Amino acid sequence: MTEEELRRHLPQGLAHNRLAPAQNRPAAVLVPLEPGRGVWLTRRSAKMPNHVNQVAFPGGKIEPGDASADAAALREAQEEVGLNPADAEILGRMDDYITATGFHIVPVIALVKQNVRLMAAPGEVQEVFCLPFATLLDKDQPRLRRAVLRGGEHEFFVWPHEDHVIWGVTAELLRQLAWRLRGET
Repeated sequence: MTEEELRRHLPQGLAHNRLAPAQNRPAAVLVPLEPGRGVWLTRRSAKMPNHVNQVAFPGGKIEPGDASADAAALREAQEEVGLNPADAEILGRMDDYITATGFHIVPVIALVKQNVRLMAAPGEVQEVFCLPFATLLDKDQPRLRRAVLRGGEHEFFVWPHEDHVIWGVTAELLRQLAWRLRGET
């Protein structure tokens, strides 16, 4: 998708549903979109205390010093993948999301400059990679899978990638993004 197409589907001030703060831990993730390429994701380091080796957006806890969720998402992206905040233009937010593990996530959408240089922060991120827009725009994706987790059978979405398994919250946020980019919402 070109920058113009992204701006048409994701206009500035994008409307989103905010959830009332509860006892969940506030977090923000950056959904970095590179025109002509795709959405940037990370694979978390094996050294992290939780969600080891899982695919995620750059992001984390909203700190008391963060001016907003947008600021937290940009700070985390700078820490995790070296994204210079000047290379990202915030377009808006997707709907807030509450995880089963007790996080209240605010997904912040940003356009990043073409050929942006990102680098994994040792100890936090194992790898930085891009999921192409062609995959997001494929109406046959993501695929619904079933598995036994924590003693019960669960259904969840999985996005295709030759090197990574993209599932869980990341897959759900990508699914919501895909709906917008495909014009389905």
